[in-house]
Amino acid sequence: MEQTAFETEVDRNFDAFEAGLGSILGAHRGEFALMRHGAIVAYFADEPDALAHGRLRYRDGIFSVQEVTDRPVDLGFFSHAIDSRIA
Repeated sequence: MEQTAFETEVDRNFDAFEAGLGSILGAHRGEFALMRHGAIVAYFADEPDALAHGRLRYRDGIFSVQEVTDRPVDLGFFSHAIDSRIA
């Protein structure tokens, strides 16, 4: 199944975010990074502000927002699902 442009952008941004997290964590912990094309464009104090700015700046909706944290993110059911073929 082919990824959409949005899914590709989110994957690229997440990989870049994870790779650079150590260098931004001290200065931006608890902030939200607005990302586009694998780069952090700006930091915001809260997620709604980051999303609003992203929607205004990128009318195509191709951007993502990541919280600057070293805590694991709980993705709900899917983060706890186990593939029965390997369990």
